[in-house]
Amino acid sequence: MDNNLLDSLLKSFLREDIGRGDLTSESIFSPEDEGSARLVARESFLVAGAASVAARVFKLQNPAIDAGSAVEDGTRVSGGEVLLSVSGPVIDLLKAERVALNLLQRMSGIATMTARFVEKVRGYPVRICDTRKTTPGLRILEKYAVLAGGGSNHRFNLADGILIKDNHIAACGSIAKAVELVRKKIPHTIRIEVETDLLSQVEECLLCGVDIIMLDNMSLAAMTEAVALINGRALVEASGNVTLDRVREIAGTGVDIISSGALTHSAPACDIGMDWLQSDG
Repeated sequence: MDNNLLDSLLKSFLREDIGRGDLTSESIFSPEDEGSARLVARESFLVAGAASVAARVFKLQNPAIDAGSAVEDGTRVSGGEVLLSVSGPVIDLLKAERVALNLLQRMSGIATMTARFVEKVRGYPVRICDTRKTTPGLRILEKYAVLAGGGSNHRFNLADGILIKDNHIAACGSIAKAVELVRKKIPHTIRIEVETDLLSQVEECLLCGVDIIMLDNMSLAAMTEAVALINGRALVEASGNVTLDRVREIAGTGVDIISSGALTHSAPACDIGMDWLQSDG
């Protein structure tokens, strides 16, 4: 992750949550009061964001906070295991608590969901990828969590590559015309991907010599036929209606990449809490 972008985001999240100040904590504690707490897993899951994000939230709130013993990203934990220990000014620990937990719960949920998809296709030479169906403002964190779960990233943003989708084709008139116009504008080093939902469109892509063909919302039979038709002349990506129940069957069609928005938009947050250890003063 880009730490400059990350820190900017985390500071904005803290400003949003704290507002003009923590009225409750500042009424109960003095700035000199010190304490310690632990972020603890309440269930089994794959960790993402303990050291890389949650610890950083506490340090950004107050550099005097000691945030250590963080579990590494990609580690599987069970309920009761400590993910991160923090100590320092009580007021600042409490101010940072919710932002740190929210992000750690969200990221770990995505990593855990991704790991389930990856495990489902074990044995097949296929990559599990995310999409741009991320929470606005959280893309850098959510895509990082996919990597922590053993998946791969698709485009980070629209400037990352060419993907001619159904609305591009509808507005332009044809795949051939869209590809022709794109080739006039982009360097030869950039690959061209086209989204298709019909075998006739796959054939058109092959005639145009595109680099990656996306099979969108196709049946398993149609995907199998499309892979045979392409026959190694382009990378093949399957997308649309990719669920845990279907993903292994999709991998069995012979596609190279399976992308799923569910990795980020449907991953349930993991249950994590902050347990207080001591308070001096």
